[in-house]
Amino acid sequence: MINMIGITYENKLEQDLSINHVDFTKYKWYWIDFSEPTEDEIEHLEKTIHFHPLAVEDCTQRLQRPKLDYYDNHTFYVTHIVREEEREILKEQLNFFVGENFVVTFHRVIAAEVTQVWNRLIAHADVSQWDTFYVFYQILDKIVDNYFPLIYKIEDELDKIEDNTQNKSMNDLMMELFETRNMLLNLRHSINPMRDLLYRMLNSHHLNGVMERREYFSDIYDHLLKLSEMVMSNREMTADIRDNYLSLNSHQTNNVMKVLTIITSIFAPLTFIAGIYGMNFENMPELSWSLGYFVTLGIMGIIAVSMYYWFKRKGWFK
Repeated sequence: MINMIGITYENKLEQDLSINHVDFTKYKWYWIDFSEPTEDEIEHLEKTIHFHPLAVEDCTQRLQRPKLDYYDNHTFYVTHIVREEEREILKEQLNFFVGENFVVTFHRVIAAEVTQVWNRLIAHADVSQWDTFYVFYQILDKIVDNYFPLIYKIEDELDKIEDNTQNKSMNDLMMELFETRNMLLNLRHSINPMRDLLYRMLNSHHLNGVMERREYFSDIYDHLLKLSEMVMSNREMTADIRDNYLSLNSHQTNNVMKVLTIITSIFAPLTFIAGIYGMNFENMPELSWSLGYFVTLGIMGIIAVSMYYWFKRKGWFK
C-alpha cells in the first residue's frame, strides 16, 4: 500500500494523494509511505521517484545493518524496529529516503511508529513547523523509545530468575537465563548499530536538516547510549547469575561427594573385617569362639564411632 500526503507552499496539508497522478512541484514537501508494498508498488521507488538502484536494492533485502548512504538530493537510512513475541526478539527493517522536499518511508510490515507520526501530522492544525527532517526525527524517536520497554521487561525477568520465588529447578532457570541472554544479544545487534548511525548523523557536515535540530537528534543519541549501557550491564548480570548458579551447583555437588566420602571411609574398615571373617576357612581359630560374633561387632562399632568423631574434629561436617 502506498500512502501520500503533501504540504503546499501555503502550508496546507493534502492527503490521499495518488503517486501515479501527483504533481510533485505543487508541494513544498511531501511524505510517501510504502507499507507492505507489492512488487509493482516497489517499482515506483526507481521509476517514479528515481531513487538509486542500490538504495532500492537495500530496501528489498531483509535486515540490513542500520546505516546511512549519501546521494545527490537525499540521504538513505536503514533503521531497525523491534518487538518481543514468545520470549523472542523480532526485528524488522524501516527505511527512510530523506531530502529537502520529501521523505519516503519503506517497511515490509506495518510499523506502528510510522502510523503514529502520520496520524499526528494529519491531526496537527499548524503544519508550518513540520518538515522532512522533523518527520524523520519523530519516527526515529518513537523507534528508540520502543526499545526501553523490552529492556525493562528483560530486567524484571532477570530479577525473577535471580530470586527464584517459584522454586524452579536449576535446569529450568539456566534455560530461561540463556534465552534472556540471547534476547539481549539480539537487541545489542540493533541498538549498537543504531547508536553508531546517530553518531555519524551528528558528526556529518552534509545533513543540514540534522544540524538545525541537533539537540533533538542528540537526545535520541543519548537514549541509545543509555540503552547500550543497559544491555551491557544486563548481559554482565546474566553472566554473574550463571556463574553463581554454577558455583552453587558445584558447592552442592562437593557437599554430596563429601558425605559419600565420609560414609565410604567409615564402612571401608568395617567391610574389610566383614570380608575377612566371611571367608569361612576351616583353620580360622576365631570361628570357634563363642563370643567371636559379638566381639567382632563391638570392634566394628568402636571403629565406626571413632572415625565419626575424628572426622567431626577435623570439621568435615561443617
